[in-house]
Amino acid sequence: MEPMKPNLTTILSYLISLLIPLALIGTALRILLTPIFFNIEYRMPYFPADEYGFTQQDRLQWAPFAVNYLVNSADISYLGDLKFEDGSPLYNERELSHMADVKNVVRGALQAWYASLAILLLLAILARRGDWVYEYMNGIRRGGMWMIGLAVALGLIAGVGIAINPDIFWQFFTFFHSIFFEGDSWLFYFSDTLIRLFPIRFWQDAFLWAAALALGGGAGLAFGFKQSSTT
Repeated sequence: MEPMKPNLTTILSYLISLLIPLALIGTALRILLTPIFFNIEYRMPYFPADEYGFTQQDRLQWAPFAVNYLVNSADISYLGDLKFEDGSPLYNERELSHMADVKNVVRGALQAWYASLAILLLLAILARRGDWVYEYMNGIRRGGMWMIGLAVALGLIAGVGIAINPDIFWQFFTFFHSIFFEGDSWLFYFSDTLIRLFPIRFWQDAFLWAAALALGGGAGLAFGFKQSSTT
């Protein structure tokens, strides 16, 4: 295969850089959609107790069903068939409707992640065959730096926002849901199962975990590949 023209390889190198943050954020999301996160989160000493009676063990029993539903191919009956010991349903109709909506959002996010990984793999093969590995690795390193810059910028914005308004995360949470979900379909009573399993503290920590994972991945790519991209 003939070497690609310099202008094209430069464009592709920047495309790689753009894909890296998407790939890293997607990887962080996928890690959070495993038992690793909630098994650690529920055991944190500061995690709020459920005033309606869920124990830590109850949460560890029921949370896996909700997380698994988001990444498997099952329909909403996967959650709808769950019942408490007294025979009452674990989730009400409003909660089930929301979880179906969440699954669609998660599916779209994961498809974007898969696409970014597939394109990066394809470009790696082309770089190998087209003798532009140097530009490919430069794109990887640059993308890692962009991820670091994005994470630091968002961290600074969040820090300033919290200093000005301690409720800034709830406002962000509300804004996020207003984009992806209709009306107030994502709002529930404190006594509803979704809130008892996943209170706001859960989402605050999930956001921090995702940022830390993406930042760590960016640092690894930016500095771990630095030597390779200059040889």
